[in-house]
Amino acid sequence: MKFDLHTHHFRCGHADGNIRDYIEAGIEAGLQAIGISDHTPYFGSELEQAHPRIAMGKSELQHYVAEVLALKEEYVGKIDVLLGIESDYFPLHAELYRATLGQYPFDYIIGSVHHTEDVSIFNKTRWNGLSNARKIEVKEGYYALIAESARSGMFQILGHIDAMKGNYPPFSEIIADHAIDEALQVIADANVAIEINTSGKTKLSGGWYPSDAILERANHFGVKVTFGSDAHIPGRVGDELDLVRTRLREIGFTDWVYFKQKQMQIVPL
Repeated sequence: MKFDLHTHHFRCGHADGNIRDYIEAGIEAGLQAIGISDHTPYFGSELEQAHPRIAMGKSELQHYVAEVLALKEEYVGKIDVLLGIESDYFPLHAELYRATLGQYPFDYIIGSVHHTEDVSIFNKTRWNGLSNARKIEVKEGYYALIAESARSGMFQILGHIDAMKGNYPPFSEIIADHAIDEALQVIADANVAIEINTSGKTKLSGGWYPSDAILERANHFGVKVTFGSDAHIPGRVGDELDLVRTRLREIGFTDWVYFKQKQMQIVPL
């Protein structure tokens, strides 16, 4: 089975195309299921749309859900359209996010850590002047947040779990194996899936999230995996899916998962 659970569209302010464009691209790519998973609003802010170039406004969420549900019905028999969303994980606002998102019939929620210490993980200047010890501390803190997001019970999927390397490739060389292994054990125990996200190719790091080394360890811990292109243009829907499937088999995975009504569906690779 071919699916892509991580796609965006114009509402987030940094993607092109509408939802129908991504669905049609999924059909063209031979997918049986496509998940629409745009960024949640910033619920922790008092503003209607705190970051117009990053996430939709609060009032748009209901329209987003309604549009996906309508398209789900329209495309029955052609492709399975899944209602997802990508949620930030902010511990301070976790219960607000849980309560707000709980009002909608999501098939799945992707939990992504995009900020640590109130700084974007993609901000490469955050590393300027840091000692090696401080870099290790930052990386360990990142994986502690990922583990916490898995424990929260809010998410079915965790997004791009080494994306901090995106605009800072030396991130991968910072030794924090214990923190990564602890996070993977928590993820396995929580029965949350991680995605293989092919959007790393659009960043300075290149490649996929997470690295083969992390995937090998994830397999050791029994972590479930899924696929997401993280497409911000329709042409990237399903991008490198077959290559990912082949690599997962080489690592030792035998299946991957997707979600409907928050229930894990396990399918062979």
